[in-house]
Amino acid sequence: MTSLSEGAQFAGSRTAPLACEPSIATVTDYLALMKPRVMSLVVFTALVSVMIAPAHIHPMIGFTALLCIAVGAGAAGALNMWYDADIDALMSRTSGRPIPRGRVAPGEALAFGIVLAAFAVAVLGLLVSWLAAALLAFTIFFYVVVYTAWLKRLTPQNIVIGGAAGSLPPVIGWAATTGGVSVEPCLLFLIIFFWTPPHFWALSLVRIDDYARARLPMLPVVAGAEATRRQILCYSLALVPIGATPWLLGYAHALYGVTALVAGALMVMFAWRVCKQGEGEHKDRAAHHLFAFSILYLFILFAVLLIDARVVG
Repeated sequence: MTSLSEGAQFAGSRTAPLACEPSIATVTDYLALMKPRVMSLVVFTALVSVMIAPAHIHPMIGFTALLCIAVGAGAAGALNMWYDADIDALMSRTSGRPIPRGRVAPGEALAFGIVLAAFAVAVLGLLVSWLAAALLAFTIFFYVVVYTAWLKRLTPQNIVIGGAAGSLPPVIGWAATTGGVSVEPCLLFLIIFFWTPPHFWALSLVRIDDYARARLPMLPVVAGAEATRRQILCYSLALVPIGATPWLLGYAHALYGVTALVAGALMVMFAWRVCKQGEGEHKDRAAHHLFAFSILYLFILFAVLLIDARVVG
């Protein structure tokens, strides 16, 4: 069977009736459906927001909020894998996921995602905050329906617009702690929002053949690698002042400000190397380095923001 026919098989499986056969899925398979790497970053950014918010929250309530955010992120990941099973089967980066491998049936993944989403939203609303629960429900809806089912296969700006879903966890954490939303979590939202395009476009440069094979309109496939590199540099340059905004507006101290400026400068340096190396021998290496550093960049900014608020502040 060719990869294209496999993709068609998975596309049709979303609407096929469930087979009455015993599942071969293991706990590891279901954990993989939840995209644990993405989930860990989501939980970390939400944790920092909970910790720096100007309100006291009982440790058990805070733990419950973070657990619900984690489960909600896992639900979005499972529903994303259910819908994208056809294109996942065509790409080497994602062909080992549980559904393309036949470890989890599409119907099982759909049910798993829906149950997780309902549980996370309901528990967060009943035990913590209905505002936070509403934001979590919107985040799941935006990621699954707006990004996965609509934008991802429609426009090369899918990552830019869809990045809003991954930028909301700090806002959810803040709402869970304070019962409202203010300027500070919106600044954290903007940092992640502008960080997302250079982060994912660096990966898409390395995996351009995968995206072309799956016929996804990622920016390198539609506009070309050179235009993508320019966009990466532009967003990286914009990220420097945006990353420093909590300090510039007086919500953080100099420790955070200096860290944000230095980390931002390094981000620009890696982006410049991607542009400079172009189609040369080491083009994939430069994009790999930027992708890896971008993860470190976000972790450093949020970690230092927490230290700045809890130790320096």
